[in-house]
Amino acid sequence: MPYINILHSCLLRGKIEAGCDEAGRGCLCGPVYAAAVILPPNFYHPELNDSKQIKEPVREMLRKYIEENALCYAVASVDNREIDRINILKASILAMHRALGKLSTQPEHILVDGNKFVQYRDIPHTCIVKGDSKYASIAAASILAKTCRDEYMLNIAKEYPDYLWNENKGYPTQNHRHAIAKFGLTPYHRRSFANQDDKQLKLPF
Repeated sequence: MPYINILHSCLLRGKIEAGCDEAGRGCLCGPVYAAAVILPPNFYHPELNDSKQIKEPVREMLRKYIEENALCYAVASVDNREIDRINILKASILAMHRALGKLSTQPEHILVDGNKFVQYRDIPHTCIVKGDSKYASIAAASILAKTCRDEYMLNIAKEYPDYLWNENKGYPTQNHRHAIAKFGLTPYHRRSFANQDDKQLKLPF
């Protein structure tokens, strides 16, 4: 019998709660993507989980299910040039802020995967380590961020087929590193990963 992960529907009952997560933080190239999702109280799918724990065909099925059944959702990104300018941690949070800003309904509380965030407007938030395997809205955000970013990487892989982004999606796999050593960096590659863990987070807006 397959294992079914039971996710919490919310942290604060009675509040409009948005889950946020990102995808692509550990990549060598391409943007970092983030999604914000507000789910109805009765939302359920037995295969919903952290996107990293789910195979690609299931993620694509869940993406469609989430897009059809969420109260609202939004996806945003920060490109590699901006990542290099402000660092990947700030870029990940900025992408979440951009996704939250695109929601058609403003949340009353924000659930964030991880342990770092910067206050968004005047909305309270809670950071939850491994939240994408604990809360349905964060898991849904992880699915949307991952599938949208993968779709982007598949498109730019056609421009630079030697880097096999259709397989590695920009992550630092052996074949990706070998391609960089042989062919150099592309305009999509990130040049800097310095200062990823700044204690004082000040976003550029």
